[in-house]
Amino acid sequence: MKRIGIIFITLLVCTAFTVPYHYPIDGYETTGIKRLKRLQLAKEGKLPDAGLPAGAYKSIKDIKLHLLSRKMDSTPQILKGETELQKKIDAVFPKLHRSYSITILDITNPDKLRYAQQNETSGYQPGSVGKLVVATALFDQLAKLYPNSWEKRIALLRDKNVEGGNWVLTDEHTIPVFDITTNKLVKRQAVVSDVFSLFEWADHMLSVSNNGAASVVWREALLIAAFKDKYPTMTQEDADAYFKNTPKTEITDLAISVVNQPLRNLGITEDEWRLGSFFTRGANPYVGSKGGSIGSPLGLMKWMLQLEQGKVVDEKSSLEIKRLMYMTDRRIRYAQAPELKEAAVYFKSGSLYKCDKTKDASCGKYKGNVYNYMNSVAIVEHPDGTNYMVCLMTNVLSKNSAGDHLALASKIDRMIRENK
Repeated sequence: MKRIGIIFITLLVCTAFTVPYHYPIDGYETTGIKRLKRLQLAKEGKLPDAGLPAGAYKSIKDIKLHLLSRKMDSTPQILKGETELQKKIDAVFPKLHRSYSITILDITNPDKLRYAQQNETSGYQPGSVGKLVVATALFDQLAKLYPNSWEKRIALLRDKNVEGGNWVLTDEHTIPVFDITTNKLVKRQAVVSDVFSLFEWADHMLSVSNNGAASVVWREALLIAAFKDKYPTMTQEDADAYFKNTPKTEITDLAISVVNQPLRNLGITEDEWRLGSFFTRGANPYVGSKGGSIGSPLGLMKWMLQLEQGKVVDEKSSLEIKRLMYMTDRRIRYAQAPELKEAAVYFKSGSLYKCDKTKDASCGKYKGNVYNYMNSVAIVEHPDGTNYMVCLMTNVLSKNSAGDHLALASKIDRMIRENK
């Protein structure tokens, strides 16, 4: 959520995935993610105010999974339309308007869930939302490595440091690098020599949607699958030898399986959500692409539902992934709606656009005239206990849809809360 470099030729292809959000501020001691220390110091008044919205200050201990009581219920049992909510959705999204697709699940009352959908099976390029698939793959491999020890999984995430290498190349998005000795923050692009823990790479992948970090996290999930119990002590030389000596087709098959099989295990089909290529060109010499990438509102909702049920890998993994999705920084697109300021928002956004300058010379960033995907996945939790999940996917040509996503977020929030 979640990437091809900009090519300035007659046909412009451009990717952009820019949504910042962060792990809970008080998670530094647990994760070792240095950037969190800065937010914690800002909250304590020891550094300048980070200017976060009120909904961004949940503690790591306050984040819960809401549908554990419905864990035994299947996805088809839950994702059944509720008449009144469906009528409201149909009024907002005319059925003939195929550029918009949405699924909504009101989970305020776990015993009385309300679901509605519109164009829910339409396929879109998932963009950065696909980084949620990579996060799922990482936790899936950790569970295979340490099936009986959550503590060892967290320790590996916190203590295993890996170099980015060529896999981080190239990405225009910056990463926050905080020096805990000088309390200085630098925002810059990832470089080949960067070394971060698995937790920090995962945070860069989700917090600032860094494409290089996503490729690194996917690479490490692949290496866990390849090396198994040898992975914790695996060296850089071991990894280099693996990619040099193993047939590329074999690596590609394993890489694709590592990210997609966890989705299949959740009952999400290939047509509903799949990932087919890494996020940076720097990965190309080592691993190929296969099958293409696609996402649908139904597939993404199936994932969010099972996250709240504790079924994405297992209960503890589901909770940890949800923590990584918690937005504690500047909100954009869907999450920028003023109605959500007081709410906790767990969010991933992504976009992918393509311009043909011969048709329209003014075509540019987020305003593709060939395709112009913008996707938002959000779990919203209000202080009054109103909780719901939304997947909004659009392909509106020649228009930056960020404003539409924001406006629709406001409408949806009011609609969900009308009967509370």
